[in-house]
Amino acid sequence: MDLGVPPQRTPQPRDATAGRVPLAVVVVDAGGLVSHWSTGARRLFGVSKEDAVGCAASELLPVSGALAQGDGRGPDSAYSDFGPELDSSLSGTIAYPAAGRARIDEARRGRIDVLWWAYPLVGPGPERLLVLSADAAQLREGDEHTDADTETVAPGFALHTDFPGYQELAGRLPEILPNMSVQEATGIVSQVLELGYPVLEFSHRDRVPVTPDWGVPRRTARRWTTAAGTSENAAVQLLAAPRPELDLEYAAVRERLEFLNEASGLIGTSLDLERTIREVTSAAVPRFTDFAGTHLRAAVLAGEGFPDGPPDVTTVWHRVWVEHNDEPGRWDDTVPVGEAIAFPEHTPFFQCMVTGEPVIIPYVSEELSDRISGEFEKRDLRPLISNRSLLIVPLKARDVVLGFMVLMRRPGREPFDDIDRTTGAELAARAGLVLDNARMYTYQENVAETLQDSMLPQVEARMAGCDIATRYLPGARLGRVGGDWFDSVKLPGSRTALVVGDVMGHGLNSAAMMGQLRTAVLTMATMEMPPSQLLRNLDDLAQRLGDQYLATCLYAVYDPIRSEIQIANAGHIPPVLVRAEDGRAELIELPTGAPIGVGGVAFETATVQVRPGDRLVLCTDGLVEVRGQDIGDGLAALCASAAHPAASMDDACDAIIRALNPSDGRKDDVALLMARVNGIPDECVAEWHLALDPGEVARARQLARDKLLEWGLPAAVESAVLMVSELVTNAVKHGRTQEIGLRLVRTDALLCEVSDDEPAPAALLNASAHDEFGRGLLVVSSLARTWGTSASAHGKTVWFEQALSRNPRPGSNTW
Repeated sequence: MDLGVPPQRTPQPRDATAGRVPLAVVVVDAGGLVSHWSTGARRLFGVSKEDAVGCAASELLPVSGALAQGDGRGPDSAYSDFGPELDSSLSGTIAYPAAGRARIDEARRGRIDVLWWAYPLVGPGPERLLVLSADAAQLREGDEHTDADTETVAPGFALHTDFPGYQELAGRLPEILPNMSVQEATGIVSQVLELGYPVLEFSHRDRVPVTPDWGVPRRTARRWTTAAGTSENAAVQLLAAPRPELDLEYAAVRERLEFLNEASGLIGTSLDLERTIREVTSAAVPRFTDFAGTHLRAAVLAGEGFPDGPPDVTTVWHRVWVEHNDEPGRWDDTVPVGEAIAFPEHTPFFQCMVTGEPVIIPYVSEELSDRISGEFEKRDLRPLISNRSLLIVPLKARDVVLGFMVLMRRPGREPFDDIDRTTGAELAARAGLVLDNARMYTYQENVAETLQDSMLPQVEARMAGCDIATRYLPGARLGRVGGDWFDSVKLPGSRTALVVGDVMGHGLNSAAMMGQLRTAVLTMATMEMPPSQLLRNLDDLAQRLGDQYLATCLYAVYDPIRSEIQIANAGHIPPVLVRAEDGRAELIELPTGAPIGVGGVAFETATVQVRPGDRLVLCTDGLVEVRGQDIGDGLAALCASAAHPAASMDDACDAIIRALNPSDGRKDDVALLMARVNGIPDECVAEWHLALDPGEVARARQLARDKLLEWGLPAAVESAVLMVSELVTNAVKHGRTQEIGLRLVRTDALLCEVSDDEPAPAALLNASAHDEFGRGLLVVSSLARTWGTSASAHGKTVWFEQALSRNPRPGSNTW
């Protein structure tokens, strides 16, 4: 063979039946490394895909001359080639394909006889060589009379147009390639067709085109020798006629099983619903079909609960992904991805989704195309479906149709048959289970996030005398649900309770326990308990709920008037206090105490004096604890990041998160609460003691009026004086022996508190038209922005908060 010019491709008269051989398909990149390795290559060479990809092709393939230097040929080489040799490399100098035959030593099977075809590839991608290989022994299996010395089978090339049915040959060529993108596969196929279709040459006389099925049709006539070793009378003996339909059926079944095996390995690599949809659709193109479009019910796509009932004409379907090897843009206008559509009743699509069974139309005639397209308003499907083969398969899980796939083959390709129908149904069945798993995971994620969000509070950024910022980061384990929480509670006396807790464990059980403990803290916080007593009661509650209830907790009460924080710890990491005076951050030393739920351990309350501008940082251990590191290092990093200057509270929180929660993420949840204590100046607080005398009610009204006018709040006088009058009247009526306390606090709102020594909480009553009493709290409830009552060991406090309008102060031009 002259290597300087393309080989002659004169068609030979012969049986047009194609040779069907098990092919090994390998793609080599520009560096001489294997980039694609098919299952056939694994079977032929005994090397797994994982071991082959990235390995030097010269170490695996007996492709003489088609590989770069170092292809393994030498005195001790295992390759013994009978084909042509090319003095070239992967640099692009190979102008034409090469073919050959080699015997190699394979560890598992001994010495094997390999046929190979090598195609140089040109293009922008990394692929530079396509190698097809086959076991020559497969060509003689079953022919007892074949003599290898009298007949030679060699690989070669020919124009695919030399053979009858060449359009089918060209259409099936993409099926032999390893799973690649449509663009990659199309580019390689065009080069293969241009350089020459792979053929088998029997004794260099008959040429049979290679197709990617299993088995080779036996030739019905052979010339064989007599026992004496002569071709006496040139007798031609006919072998027993085979049953080629069985050979072809076996080939088709084997091919489909290999396709399903490869496709199953490509889908379900993650529980991400969108990625799973792309994998399912792309697995079918181009090996099984030329077009694949996946449609899902809206509830499935949204990650909602399992769809109820069978679909009907009102069911909305979303076209979530389309894969094809047609011209770019051909499908985008008519069947765009992302479209929501309800399918008409008299269409094969509706038939599939209602019956839950595959629908196959081997050939969509012009008449049928007109009828199907006519069912759709303002949509002409005829250019897309006419003269094509159509297969629609349902995506089901637990006998419910979640969606369906539309598969089509172009004209010239073998139409869908019953075997394809079964194959498509099996692919859809596997895909349906994977999609349902992804749907359930998405649904559980949504439920978990909703649960977590519902349990975490919406903390007000501004409280009396302090500003608050929070952050919550779900952990990477168990569906983003955990037991970390934070909260802030408005208390009488302009005080604010701050709490951070961490339930031990993860998942829904921890989240449920967190919700119970958080509710308990909210309830007990309004009962004027010292922090240590609140933790004591919380510990008792946890023990009554069950032995598995364990949690750590920090509970602090900030008093902006006294400029102090009372705080107690139940096994939690200590808080950080950042001093505004010098920017120094320090851990507050507290008696640690035992976690909530241990029982029998006393808790202590510590008092910390603070100044305006100081910041208190509370967090859970997920922020500072790293496996394999001392927690002291994490706490030191917390102090350093908390002390870093920031323009705002939110910026300060973000700086801490960035410093202590690196990009690789942490497994545990993180709850962070930061409070900047601003204090309340003495001039914004007014406090009086009143006697248990009805005459004091008028005095209380006058005191309140004068103070509001002094503060420049004339618009608030009328409502505030009326509510003060009602609360003081109730206190005079229900008080016992102690005096009554009246306090007004001016911040962003007006806070009024009236205290007496009656422990029974104030109750809102439904007073009738004839009742003389019982309307005081109704008045307060209607006029105040918010109000409440809290009891203590010494009595109760009833308070209200009134919104303030931005009225000008007397004698001032500012607002």
